[in-house]
Amino acid sequence: MDDKEYVGFATLPNQVHRKSVKKGFDFTLMVAGESGLGKSTLVNSLFLTDLYRDRKLLGAEERIMQTVEITKHAVDIEEKGVRLRLTIVDTPGFGDAVNNTECWRPVAEYIDQQFEQYFRDESGLNRKNIQDNRVHCCLYFISPFGHGLRPLDVEFMKALHQRVNIVPILAKADTLTPSEVDRKKCKIREEIEHFGIKIYQFPDCDSDEDEDFKLQDQALKESIPFAVIGSNTVVEARGRRVRGRLYPWGIVEVENPGHCDFVKLRTMLVRTHMQDLKDVTRETHYENYRAQCIQSMTRLVVKERNRKYDQKPGQSWPGESQVLPLLLCRPQASLKLVLGSPQPYYPPFPLSSAS
Repeated sequence: MDDKEYVGFATLPNQVHRKSVKKGFDFTLMVAGESGLGKSTLVNSLFLTDLYRDRKLLGAEERIMQTVEITKHAVDIEEKGVRLRLTIVDTPGFGDAVNNTECWRPVAEYIDQQFEQYFRDESGLNRKNIQDNRVHCCLYFISPFGHGLRPLDVEFMKALHQRVNIVPILAKADTLTPSEVDRKKCKIREEIEHFGIKIYQFPDCDSDEDEDFKLQDQALKESIPFAVIGSNTVVEARGRRVRGRLYPWGIVEVENPGHCDFVKLRTMLVRTHMQDLKDVTRETHYENYRAQCIQSMTRLVVKERNRKYDQKPGQSWPGESQVLPLLLCRPQASLKLVLGSPQPYYPPFPLSSAS
């Protein structure tokens, strides 16, 4: 009787799981902040790998003249049969110059370029193997020295909060006492709210989630910005070998929740919210970019049609109402058809210049 009443669609999650594991996963993480705040060390600590073994450290005189660069490090990680293609996007030179005016612009342009490339790929003929290089999360490192956010921090986050999920990091937390960490966290949260900066928002827990998960999620929300310490050195502490930093007065353990928020950051970034970071990137940030693209292309098509037909601004031409549906279905092919050009047209970069 049970076999007759059993249809079988309850196995769909297992089918999706097998297919996803076979395909593998990808995640792109950007790290930004001035030099010397432990960005490279933290990334190596998070993923237990060495992505910066060939890195060359510049002297003070070289950093003065250095411009902001964008560097990518890709590594394939496998854990219990699950493969992850991890891409780390670094921003050497950010905040190191004497004049840091608009030093965030190369970072913003890089994020937009990844959106543009993905938009072109998904609008093309072969969409089977599209490589997703969109930035899913940006860890922004805030200096522990000073009183809250600097003007550069505010300018950077306000320029990028509509483009990427920003997770603020209070770097080198071992230079602060526990009470100083609490005060600085409170100050940074107040300034983020005051300046209207939209950092990554943790999704609300479902009503059917267990209490342990709800408590863990609440603890993660209250930890923003994450006060972290990075170290790839193994030291001896009370008969145990742990990753930490050895000082004359004792040992700071990286994975001790009482010493820093490293475990909470790793839990959020890898174990609980990695997929949500990708979903927000796809459903919010990329969709906003895509909508702007389509609007810009629609205006260009209408402008070109009006020019060809010598019509007055605002006067409609036959088929004008069909432009947007065409662009939504096949942006490249529709533009090629409407404009009559031999090659697809892409809006100039950045989009604001096309409006």
